[in-house]
Amino acid sequence: MNISPSKLNTFLMFKLPAAYFTGVRTKSLSDTTCIVTVKHRWVNQNPFKSMFWAVQGMAAELTTGALVMKKIRGSGKKISMLVASNNASFTKKATGRITFTCKEGHKIDDAISKAIETGEGQTVWLNSKGINKEGVEVCDFNFEWTLKVKS
Repeated sequence: MNISPSKLNTFLMFKLPAAYFTGVRTKSLSDTTCIVTVKHRWVNQNPFKSMFWAVQGMAAELTTGALVMKKIRGSGKKISMLVASNNASFTKKATGRITFTCKEGHKIDDAISKAIETGEGQTVWLNSKGINKEGVEVCDFNFEWTLKVKS
């Protein structure tokens, strides 16, 4: 079964309802890039009338995690995935629609290949940037994913 934006959004509704109800939505997914958007609304705002940092984090993580899931599915192997660590920086208030993009799918190929070849766990750092409708970066997230072939 192919992973598509609509299937990911349905997955969110049933498995990650906090992301779904705060408005996180996958817009596109390819072998190299994932785009997710979320609109600032009452349900996802902080006391300062901007988007709560955790909502931004859910959207950013989804861009990287969806790429990892797609690559694992394509490998035909059973591989576990887990975020080992992450960091973020925030440079502007997140209001309006924020678009998160990860363009680093190529990095995952190498990590999966090494995990399959060696049988050892691998890590890969993936970046996702949040951009507002004016084209200004509002946040920058990095996630360290661990990948290990299941025995």
